[in-house]
Amino acid sequence: MNEQIPVIRDVDGGTARLMPDVDRERAWLLTVDGAPQSYVDLDDPAYLEFEYARRLAHVLDSAADEGEPLAVLHLGGGALTLPRYVATTRPGSCQDVVEADRGLLDLIIEHLPLPEGSGVTVHGADARAWLESAPAASADVLVADVFGGSRVPAHLTSVEYAREARRVLRPGGIYAANLADGAPFAFLRSQLATFAAVFPELALIAEPAVLRGRRFGNAVLVASDREIDTVRLARRAAADAFPARVEYGDTLTRFTGDARPVGDLDAVPSPVPPDGAFSVG
Repeated sequence: MNEQIPVIRDVDGGTARLMPDVDRERAWLLTVDGAPQSYVDLDDPAYLEFEYARRLAHVLDSAADEGEPLAVLHLGGGALTLPRYVATTRPGSCQDVVEADRGLLDLIIEHLPLPEGSGVTVHGADARAWLESAPAASADVLVADVFGGSRVPAHLTSVEYAREARRVLRPGGIYAANLADGAPFAFLRSQLATFAAVFPELALIAEPAVLRGRRFGNAVLVASDREIDTVRLARRAAADAFPARVEYGDTLTRFTGDARPVGDLDAVPSPVPPDGAFSVG
């Protein structure tokens, strides 16, 4: 029987809560100021509860042959859900995690420690600053899942940032970012235009209801300098417990419309989610 008790602590970004899942013995939900951030099952790190995490995992699963180790850079740490996933599904992978909230990192390392020999190195630093100092061609996959509160920070949305991401990726490497928006998708369209200015290949993974503008939600932007295996991605996304569509090519171009790339001087954060969009009871 699960007898874990919640952990509440003030961190740099607000009030963090680690709440045990009564249905899974060593599983925890992390929230910050009421907004869900991460879900981790320490006994089964390959189990992913959140839709956006599952879609980022589809990208990681499609990045190389099954079980092949990867060099992965994670911008945004949360409870280290995806680094744990990669360490489990691709043993021997070398991963760096950059998280600006050092108080949150301390909480997670204390209460949800990484297993010995995980291959994961955690850095308390600003994502953009760390990226700009990272070696060129050092990552197979770059996962960006950075939210200040419930918004993607502006300095992680610009052409200059996208160029740094491409510089750090190895040839054929893949960039995947968790974004959030709703109709009329001004932010999401601008992100597609921005990354299209830097990467020749793009795809977008999202629930159909989000893409049709019926609700505010997450979308995963995928970018690469090589052709993205959209067939493999689409198969995984469609078969998931939370089915999603993969948009690419002409369809994605039409969705982007007349949106323009944004630079550091005119970049803005992602929009404030509507009340209740990402809250938990």
